[in-house]
Amino acid sequence: MEVIFLGTGTSQGVPMIACDCAVCTSADPRNRRTRTSIHVVMDGLHVQVDAAPEFRLQCLREKITKLDLFILTHGHADHIAGMDDLRRFCDLIGGEALTVYSTEEGMGRVLAMYPYAMGEKPLAKGYAAFRLVDMPPLLDLQQGTIRSTLLPHGGVNTLGLIFTERSSGKKFVYYTDCKRLPREAIEFARGADAVVLDGLRPLPHPSHLSIAEACEAAREIGAPQTWLIHLTHLTDHATDEAALPPGIKFAYDGLGLPL
Repeated sequence: MEVIFLGTGTSQGVPMIACDCAVCTSADPRNRRTRTSIHVVMDGLHVQVDAAPEFRLQCLREKITKLDLFILTHGHADHIAGMDDLRRFCDLIGGEALTVYSTEEGMGRVLAMYPYAMGEKPLAKGYAAFRLVDMPPLLDLQQGTIRSTLLPHGGVNTLGLIFTERSSGKKFVYYTDCKRLPREAIEFARGADAVVLDGLRPLPHPSHLSIAEACEAAREIGAPQTWLIHLTHLTDHATDEAALPPGIKFAYDGLGLPL
């Protein structure tokens, strides 16, 4: 299994508009954060999770040339605004609709934003087409399984995802945009080879885990490696990562994680 971090930033991105703080003006490339999304390759199956506003640029930067299915964790703008650029992948799968898994809230947002993309085929070559499917508790595929669990995030629930590759048995957990981890999510994450957690900022937030809260959740899960994402300009990569507990690091745009 391979995980590619396309983006690791908050909804405002880093550098942030009209900000000259030390992080926004930093020369460290790890402090340049596009909006959060990942690409998971599991026994040759390419799964894209969320499409940030910079999705097209992220794909060009990381040379993403294949996509088999798409999972939208929730319908907030920083996770859905790049979905129109999925049109190229509809071309690459032979002019067919791309399967999009999400929650009821997420599917409603896709329908509202991309009504022209609803259908089994694009309206014309070069257009997007989405086949909306309710994400099941367990998606059993030839290449492995993708389990889902709901995570509270303000007024909506996001999809927490647990990938298990069939050939290697490797297990990867992706919990973005959440305020807490329900007991079920903790139990599903146990035994993972790597875990990704929302770790918005040092300060508390009403709908995201703070860095301290994420570290406590990581301690309870007990994975050998945990990566924090959805970072704001309040976090300097080098300085603040040095203060994290062992086994916990900040992810950064372009990080490749082989498992």
